[in-house]
Amino acid sequence: MMNSELNSKVVGRGKEFFSTISGEKPSLFNKGAWMGKVMDWSMKNETFKIQMFRFVDVFPSLTTGKLLTDHIREYFGEEKDMPPVLSTGAKVAGMLGSFGGAVLNKVLTTNIQEMARQFVVGENTKEAIKNMEKLRKDGFAFVVDVLGEATLSEHEADVYMNTYLELLDSLKSQYQDWKPLGNYGNANLDWGHAPKVNVAIKPTALFCLANPQDFEGSVEAILKRVRIIAKKVIELDGFLCIDMESYRHKDIILEVYKRLKLEYPDYDQLGIVLQAYLVDTDQDLPALLKWARDNKVKISIRLVKGAYWDYETVKAKQNDWKIPVWTIKAESDAAYERQARMILENADICHFACASHNIRTISAVMEMARELKVSDDRYEFQVLYGMAEPVRKGILKVAGRIRLYCPYGDMVPGMGYLVRRLLENTANESFLRQSFAEDAQIERLLEDPIVTVEREKAARAAKQKPEEKGPGGLKPFFNEAMVDFTRADHRAEFPKQIAAVRQQLGKNYPLFIGGKEVKSADTLPSVNPAKPSEVVGVICQAGTKEVGEAIAAAKSAFPAWRDTAPADRAQYLIKAAAIARRRVFELSAWQVLEIGKQWDQAYADVTEAIDFLEYYAREMIKLGKPKRVGNAPGELNHYFYEPKGVAAVIAPWNFPLAIGMGMASAAIVAGNCVVFKPSGITSVIGWHMVEIFREAGLPAGVFNYTPGRGSVMGDYLVDSPDVSLIAFTGSMEIGLRIIDRAAKVYPGQENVKKIVCEMGGKNAIIIDDDADLDEAVPHVLYSAFGFQGQKCSACSRVIVLDAVYDKFIERLVSMAKATLVGPSEDPANYMGAVADDKAMKTILEYAEIGKKEGHVLYESKVPSEGYFVPMTIIGGIKPEHRIAQEEIFGPVLAVMRAKDFDQAIEWANSTKFALTGGVFSRSPEHLAQARREFRVGNLYLNRNNTGALVGRQPFGGSRMSGVGTKAGGPDYLLHFMDPRVVTENTMRRGFAPVEEDDDWVA
Repeated sequence: MMNSELNSKVVGRGKEFFSTISGEKPSLFNKGAWMGKVMDWSMKNETFKIQMFRFVDVFPSLTTGKLLTDHIREYFGEEKDMPPVLSTGAKVAGMLGSFGGAVLNKVLTTNIQEMARQFVVGENTKEAIKNMEKLRKDGFAFVVDVLGEATLSEHEADVYMNTYLELLDSLKSQYQDWKPLGNYGNANLDWGHAPKVNVAIKPTALFCLANPQDFEGSVEAILKRVRIIAKKVIELDGFLCIDMESYRHKDIILEVYKRLKLEYPDYDQLGIVLQAYLVDTDQDLPALLKWARDNKVKISIRLVKGAYWDYETVKAKQNDWKIPVWTIKAESDAAYERQARMILENADICHFACASHNIRTISAVMEMARELKVSDDRYEFQVLYGMAEPVRKGILKVAGRIRLYCPYGDMVPGMGYLVRRLLENTANESFLRQSFAEDAQIERLLEDPIVTVEREKAARAAKQKPEEKGPGGLKPFFNEAMVDFTRADHRAEFPKQIAAVRQQLGKNYPLFIGGKEVKSADTLPSVNPAKPSEVVGVICQAGTKEVGEAIAAAKSAFPAWRDTAPADRAQYLIKAAAIARRRVFELSAWQVLEIGKQWDQAYADVTEAIDFLEYYAREMIKLGKPKRVGNAPGELNHYFYEPKGVAAVIAPWNFPLAIGMGMASAAIVAGNCVVFKPSGITSVIGWHMVEIFREAGLPAGVFNYTPGRGSVMGDYLVDSPDVSLIAFTGSMEIGLRIIDRAAKVYPGQENVKKIVCEMGGKNAIIIDDDADLDEAVPHVLYSAFGFQGQKCSACSRVIVLDAVYDKFIERLVSMAKATLVGPSEDPANYMGAVADDKAMKTILEYAEIGKKEGHVLYESKVPSEGYFVPMTIIGGIKPEHRIAQEEIFGPVLAVMRAKDFDQAIEWANSTKFALTGGVFSRSPEHLAQARREFRVGNLYLNRNNTGALVGRQPFGGSRMSGVGTKAGGPDYLLHFMDPRVVTENTMRRGFAPVEEDDDWVA
């Protein structure tokens, strides 16, 4: 907490500041203007606020009158949710028909464009420089930032860079004629020390594939273009600021800044942004200051609160990561003050740009600088262009040094910036909202943020909900945290574990039957698909003899396992999950080498396996308790489940641990005993399930590991009269064959075989004419080519509406061209090798079919060694073409051009599969239509269509994609058990005990 004397001075200065701007309001909150009225309504009506900001977001893509009219109706159709400024216009439009609609379109277009201009200094260089010159005449310096954060290709990155170079060239011919700000007698510097030209760059816009997974590659790729801009800025004796963006890229950006600074150690006008709302900044700031001292360089820091709070919080919660931002707004304010003080205490090596609209914060910086005797040339104030006009005027009066952060550029990228500003200023915690829209008490606005934090924490503690409890005394189920490559330890662990796994390659792996290791004469090598000469392991192959022994062992173990209490069975899964969690990086490394998964894909496979273990354990505890059905007195009816018997589990190679573990653990926890057949090309990963279950102490015979050649032992396993249940994931052809063979009853067979069968897909993503292409393009690329398209959920068709087809294809192909294909152990490679030589042959054959049916839009280069096939995008495809109908299971994407959304839905449904699908649209009506009519097991709206999470997106399809089961869902275990009902007559000699839940007379 700030000492009382200093705090009193801060509050006093703040009150003085407020008095100088009394009666003034920012134009943002001027209720006499259209924007002010809309902002006022947004702060009163949360539903309207969401709709309005979403409409503003989609607005630039509404390129026709019909699109605009349709979206106005869809977003603002209910007059009760509209402010008078809009509902009146809507009424008039309704009365005047199409003419009225055109008028309303014009009014809205004009006002939204005007709203954007409030925050954007210009849409082109000429306009931007003209407006910046006006600002200078009013005494304000500028820092200019080109809009455009979503860069999807090398071309777009070059455009972003060249926009800066053109701007700097234009400034070069004019800035020397500008009169310097302040009266310091230096014709070339503002306030006697600051360059007139000041630019900020968003580093990730300079490389379309910036990703902490490829940390070094991202740093170098960004630096390549940053150096070019920096050189031009230095030619103008200007200032270059490296902006901070999302937390995901924080360490990349810090490294870019450090390397650039060391290339220009004597040039003091290079700065970086730090964000006070990030918890890490309390460590990053002293580390950066120490680095500067150790390297004897001077730096500059622009300290901001941060603009991505909602995004960072949502992403962290979705991935079960630690939330990287302070969760109480006042914590960010408190962090800002302590960090500002640290910067001011190091003013000899660090220039400070205080970027805030908060009068408490500004006053605190002024008073701390005075107390520390920091000279004026070592700090300045910055605010956003178009916001807080009274604040910026007040700072100019008091400090004489203020710089406006001026975004400039096209309307489309500008909308993302605009929406962030609108959200920021209508948030309940917004200082500007509280100060100028709600007239909050000055004493509260100027309160020491530490005091505010303590009060807020106390209020939250009083409202805290009791801790939830899961079944059987376990914690409630939560998905295992995803790998977090923003963490240096996670990045370092992959090369370390891959190297350790390499030392274990080439071992022999036995079968595991009845709790014992069993060797067979027949063996099969498993190889690294990126380097087939590298043998991962040599696996014993089960023949019919060994499979028969495994079935017998499972049958023998079944009675005791069946009668083991469900809660006790569940504990084995909990132990197995803990073991897999401990080995998560090692297990991931095996997948990188044995099946060619990228780092993140491999880790996700292991965490999904852990999720299945944890989730099914809890579900079985719930299902294991008999449930009373009916409430009639005098009888008790109990509904409960018992296992089926011996389960054959046949796993695929594409999710070798996740799906194998999911099917096996479901069967086991339900009380069945398992004969497990892994895929021949991922049998080493299959062996890890043996290791996990052995360490967990699973009784002998409950899990039996029998890798083998399908042609030798597959039919024997399926046909066995002692097998009661078959769980299979794989191709439609094999799945249907299993279903067909399992229908036959053999001598001695006691059960009708239950088939749990998940097969293939021909999954489509629809791109609507209003889709956000910044989101759609990378998500489609990931859905189609992540893990080389070898997922049953992968996008193999993208159906694009005619209106956006050309633009979408141009951006998709450009982004594809930026990617690399090579061994997955190198994080620079977007795509790796396919599973084996058979898969490679099949995929290449389909690519040739596609080239004849359509035309190649893009085909990548591939390494000469390994099972690599090109990333292939084929256009001109129609629903009747083979590559629009048949599952390829590889990196071949068919592109289809639909005339409208109805046709797109029709085409999406035109195959025999119904597994996954996706839609990118900002039309509420089209999203609702997709929910009704796009008939697939898992439909994803405005995101990629792969990566279903246990418990959150239970996975499975219908038609020829499967039998309607949902892995990771609440009814999945029911497929592994038979329900029973026991009815007891409790009436004895006319007397019946009354149960608590009986339907008894009052």
